Amino acid sequence: MSRALIIVDVQNDFCEGGSLAVAGGADVAGAISEYVDAHHNEFDHIIATQDWHIDPGAHFSDTPDLKDSWPRHCVAGTRGAELHPDLDTEYIQAYFQKGQFTAAYSGFEGLLAPEDAVPTGERQPGAMPADAAAYAPADNAIGLDDWLQSHDVEDVVVVGMATDYCVMATSLDAVQAGYSVTVIRSLTAGIAEDLEDAVAEMELGGVEVA
Repeated sequence: MSRALIIVDVQNDFCEGGSLAVAGGADVAGAISEYVDAHHNEFDHIIATQDWHIDPGAHFSDTPDLKDSWPRHCVAGTRGAELHPDLDTEYIQAYFQKGQFTAAYSGFEGLLAPEDAVPTGERQPGAMPADAAAYAPADNAIGLDDWLQSHDVEDVVVVGMATDYCVMATSLDAVQAGYSVTVIRSLTAGIAEDLEDAVAEMELGGVEVA
């Protein structure tokens, strides 16, 4: 049995100064780095997910309801889509990018990014890529579940942002896919001020919230 750490969406646009900032995001990025530095030997695999939007339709809105529609964020190829600089990527083996052409909250909707698709930050945050096709997933790109299965992972630990959206969606999908799942609450940051409902929903769905 293998154990994996999934770091969810610790990206510039979700941290202070980003277009869809989560309070405490930068602190969580640093805390995850400290945790990984101290505990990386406890995991067989460490991976990261990224919101990676090209044209997600109604997911972007000029008048967002902050539930189903949002300000433009994590546009593929922009600095906002990059992982936050306080997140140490030394031990990350693979990146899974999600939401290219639709809303996507769960990392299990993500596709393995080729090594040359790591965001460079050359474009301004919020600007659409000049050539969206350059950021589209390959036809044969592998999904997160398939990757985890191919590496014999049975136990996953989830950290990152946001607690009440992408962390929750990823962890609940992991349970549905048959994994044993733990969320480390202190290594997450949420959009809502009160996260008890999100925690309760995860626990009801079979997630251990530590």
